[in-house]
Amino acid sequence: MKSILFQILENKKQEVLELKEQYSYKDFEQMEYFSRNCNSMEGSLLSNSFGIIAEIKRKSPSGGLIQPNIDLVSFVKMYEENGAAGISCLTDNAYFGGSKFDILTLRSTTQLPLLRKEFIIDELQIFESKALGADSILLIAEALEAEQALHFTILAQSLGMEVIMEFHSPDQFYKINEHVNIIGINNRDLKKQETSLDISKELIKIIPFGRTCISESGIRTPEELHMLQSLGFHGALIGESILKNISPAEFISELTKVL
Repeated sequence: MKSILFQILENKKQEVLELKEQYSYKDFEQMEYFSRNCNSMEGSLLSNSFGIIAEIKRKSPSGGLIQPNIDLVSFVKMYEENGAAGISCLTDNAYFGGSKFDILTLRSTTQLPLLRKEFIIDELQIFESKALGADSILLIAEALEAEQALHFTILAQSLGMEVIMEFHSPDQFYKINEHVNIIGINNRDLKKQETSLDISKELIKIIPFGRTCISESGIRTPEELHMLQSLGFHGALIGESILKNISPAEFISELTKVL
């Protein structure tokens, strides 16, 4: 049986073909947000000893329905008021229930750095991300070749955005180039959809000193944040544990206060 990641990437190839039929590079270059100066996600993380990138998503292959009717504006304000360093927004629709227009809504609502969390496989998606108002993009090591990752990183930075590149296994680390702003360790196996913080505990050991790094997925308690901070992480990307909490504002407040 083909993995979820394989299915997502196959679907994304079709979406990119449709994107190219509708838009050109010039179309995106002429949009309002394309010329704006981006806010630094890395700078926001490093301005404190540890930062939380809070996520916006409606569903996921592993978690099912999470916040199908999420009020974007209310959640953004809640994230701002409770000390989030930035916001991650899933824009894939088929598997995560997101929309590229979510980024536009968020951009018009907040000045917090915005990460467009998407399965980037083509440079036109990077131009689109800038036009939508994203401050940074996600690159996934398992979805790209090293040469692609380098090209996409340089392109995104030439447009003023930062790059978070994530990996899950040590054999994918070689794809992360020296220009990447933030290295993400994804605790979730995108193929098996299994999650363990042991991944962060082990893989932090191979990240060179001085690189900004975050842990992603499966983080649920203040104690886990303390553990990640003690290991040398500069932040964490947290989604489902906030979004599924009966009182998300109190929960994220508890997380940020202990830091």
